[in-house]
Amino acid sequence: MAGKHHDEPKDGHSHDFKVKFNASDPEEYTIHCDQPRTVLEAIKSSKRYNELNCTDENIVIQLGKADGECAVATHFPCSCVGDGALLILSCKPEKIEGVLNKPSEIVHPRNRYSVFYIDTVGGKNAKSKKLFKSTAMKQFKYLCVYGEKGMTVEECLKRDGRFIDNIGDFELSDNENPKRLTEDTQKVDNLDTKRFKICLPLNKNTKANDEKQQEGPCASNSSQHKTDLVPVSKVLEVAKQRGTSVKTFLDKSGSSVNSNVDTVEIYGILRQQFPNLKKLMESRFPGDSYEKAVNLRRENFGKIQKSFSEVHRVRKLLELSKSVCKVVVENGRTGTGFVLFDNLILTNAHLFKDCVDGENLQEGINVFALFNYDDPEPHMNYSCFTVKKTLIDFSDAELDDYAVLELNPEGRKPNQNTGTVKVPPGLLKKFGPVPQNGEACLIGHPAGEIKQMDPTCIIEKENRGKAVDDHLKPNIDTLFMLHSISQVIRNQGIENIFMGGNKAERVVTYKTFMYHGSSGSPVFDAHCRVFGLHTAGYTYVFKNHTESVIEYAQPLLTIFKRLLTKIKKSGNEELLKRVKEEAKGNPHLKEVVKVEPEDIDEPMDTE
Repeated sequence: MAGKHHDEPKDGHSHDFKVKFNASDPEEYTIHCDQPRTVLEAIKSSKRYNELNCTDENIVIQLGKADGECAVATHFPCSCVGDGALLILSCKPEKIEGVLNKPSEIVHPRNRYSVFYIDTVGGKNAKSKKLFKSTAMKQFKYLCVYGEKGMTVEECLKRDGRFIDNIGDFELSDNENPKRLTEDTQKVDNLDTKRFKICLPLNKNTKANDEKQQEGPCASNSSQHKTDLVPVSKVLEVAKQRGTSVKTFLDKSGSSVNSNVDTVEIYGILRQQFPNLKKLMESRFPGDSYEKAVNLRRENFGKIQKSFSEVHRVRKLLELSKSVCKVVVENGRTGTGFVLFDNLILTNAHLFKDCVDGENLQEGINVFALFNYDDPEPHMNYSCFTVKKTLIDFSDAELDDYAVLELNPEGRKPNQNTGTVKVPPGLLKKFGPVPQNGEACLIGHPAGEIKQMDPTCIIEKENRGKAVDDHLKPNIDTLFMLHSISQVIRNQGIENIFMGGNKAERVVTYKTFMYHGSSGSPVFDAHCRVFGLHTAGYTYVFKNHTESVIEYAQPLLTIFKRLLTKIKKSGNEELLKRVKEEAKGNPHLKEVVKVEPEDIDEPMDTE
């Protein structure tokens, strides 16, 4: 059974496994793994590896003695290899994986992973499909796949590197019960040691082409056109399910779908609905108010577009973004942070929920900061720093959700065995007040992905309720669903940010696509000053997708006041001196340094 390969691995990273450097060799070499790293990194500690005369990207690693049973990726965590297990190496002429090895620092203990098996024979609608980049995978019965708990199935297969890039939507059918399906968007936490087949949706175009071929070469042009057309009702149904317009659906579907759709009929149906739509819009916007609303929105968007498309401004933001990092916590959470000054970084406290005892990270919880994580894999030029166990400041209160961490001063790049890198310069000198309105820009790592920027616009506190209504009403189908979703976001406390709420004066709000995994991102104004710490938003699930109605950040000057008070109370004169040095030249920081501790609790003036 495939699951038996991982029975009872030892805790930590001190264990042995065996390696055969060629399937035909009788010798089995013992590899002692005494630190967190990938299996290939551990194997490279043997001098025999160099005798293979094979590049890393051509290596295939079999797990277990059973012939053709199971293969693991080169970046498979050594902690997931059972004590005494056997790995068999072979070298292939083609490239096997599409990703490079992961850095050793973020290899976790076994209990942080879910390890499962994908059958190399496809399931429903996938038996004749190409699923792997290399045909060498077909010699095995299973590919052994791993993922940190909290990751989705799709993320695991994409990170694995051996599957094709454009696999699309898929499901996993349990080999023991094929009717039990797991969608690609589900988390892998409960998939450990299970075996699955990849199932694909039925390709309607392929079916239509098959029917066309059965008509024979003598079929008339009119009958061919009729067979090729996808039913209009089906297109409208799919577009509705995906929550997008028909035009967007057709554009994204590509030429193969467009050529099979009777667009004349579709647009005829849509035009028939125009009079009713016009009446609805006129009732909601009497007189010329609709035109004014459109012009106002166009004007505001134009300002944002102009501000964050000017080359000098983009160049400045890109330079400042070097201080932004992806934060990886060994509880499976990822977020964003940025350097304050020296080796200190600022992020959100909720990333470390249940991971902190007092002012220290719990035993066994490691945190890493990845800088320059800008390019998609396999281009891995980022640098990785470990975080010290003692926290400089930590506040997980309802109105204060921030943490100040200290990095070890030197990091390393994953593709270099020697040499160290330094922490980028900090952003504390760039702190500024919250703008009353206008443009803003977030820089962070949404969903743990590569660094991204999102220009947006501040939503004034008196307009937050209207902004939520404007988001919900056009997008929700029924009054019942609208009421249900409104209740969901009320239960999350959204009324706290509305006028009169306890957060109304303490946060700055906006709309951004970076609402998942971007906690801790810096928020910049149109002058490239950083004024906010992106913290959270209010979300709901609709048609199997998580949507956000509004997001918010905490003013950084408020956080700086609290950090300064903490440093003063700690008696750390050296750190206090460094903070004051950083404050020089910034009038906003210099003003905060003069504030007495008893004034800290007063709400910050965001004018």
